[in-house]
Amino acid sequence: MTAPTPPAPLHGPAFGSYDSHEVAWLLSDLSGVELEAPTEEREEAIQSGGAHYAESLPVEYQPTPEYTELFHDALRSSAARLAHAVGVVTELVLAERGDKAVLVSLARAGTPIGVLMRRWASYAHGLVLPHYAVSIVRGRGIDQLALRYLAEHHRPQDVMFVDGWTGKGAISRELAVAVEEANEALGLVEGFRSDLAVLADPGHCAELFGTRDDYLIASACLNSTVSGLVSRTVLNDTLIGPGMYHGAKFYSELAGVDVSGEFLDRVSMQFSSVAEAVRATVAQRRAEPAPELSWAGWKAVEAISQEYGLGDVNLVKPGVGETTRVLLRRVPWKILVRADARQELGHVLLLAEQRGVEVVEVDDLPYSCVGLIHPKFTRGATGADGTAAQ
Repeated sequence: MTAPTPPAPLHGPAFGSYDSHEVAWLLSDLSGVELEAPTEEREEAIQSGGAHYAESLPVEYQPTPEYTELFHDALRSSAARLAHAVGVVTELVLAERGDKAVLVSLARAGTPIGVLMRRWASYAHGLVLPHYAVSIVRGRGIDQLALRYLAEHHRPQDVMFVDGWTGKGAISRELAVAVEEANEALGLVEGFRSDLAVLADPGHCAELFGTRDDYLIASACLNSTVSGLVSRTVLNDTLIGPGMYHGAKFYSELAGVDVSGEFLDRVSMQFSSVAEAVRATVAQRRAEPAPELSWAGWKAVEAISQEYGLGDVNLVKPGVGETTRVLLRRVPWKILVRADARQELGHVLLLAEQRGVEVVEVDDLPYSCVGLIHPKFTRGATGADGTAAQ
């Protein structure tokens, strides 16, 4: 059987609010399909085994004015720190892949980071790097048709996969397996490499990173309105057939509250102020032995899962970004917070208060915070008192 020809990528403004040159989406447009389900209904279906989390979408969180202000405050206070991390990881990628590098972001958290890395390469080196966004789904792998497209249009060994941050490392593991399968299926001698570039690697499981500190990346505060108005990706067999990429929706109706461009511009405006510090950091990092991939995040998650009697590491979401996702898209049970990190977690604490979720201070937490998804969830369980449903 002849392999299907991969479709052409999608571009803004027809799909997504990013300018057409900022990113090419290797996705299928499902904007006209009703995929959203109430959070509680999705959680029950996921935990009962009745549905995979990627088969539907959560209802898009509409932030309160107070939460929106927290986002803007966080962006203002962290823009230089983010710019420094963007510069460092981009320079490390260019050292690994050269000026022919092809950035391939893992949608959706990786996409704004990939756009910023592309901007840094242009700012610092005058390079115009290709940038794509592809779907990867825990338990289902990366979009193989998207990899076929990339192999037909670029040298696979030039591709660098990009994500926003690491948690316990599940996506790193998923990527390694999926890339090996793709190289074999495509018959590639010099194939794709599974090393991953991230802005922040608190899980100690990425080869290239801007920092290993677990701090707020402002793009984690919101959903589509900071990610080009594109939903998380969808892999639903009733909608995605042969010759189709994994899907996503473009929420064009949210254009009035879209801050995707503001996020990119505020960080990009700091490039010149951090350039010297980036050079110093990169020189130091390249002079040192390669950072150890200790998978400390995975080990910590296993310990937390056991301590709280969860019995499933997938219910433990470590780090600021993942904790925020739990509060925005899942049914949270408890939020663990390291006491000395509270001052940087205003948005997490506000969301926890709004959803009635218990916040537990833990002195020796290896992350700034950890989100615990409600175990054994049914729609009758609210989690407001921190008690597991029976």
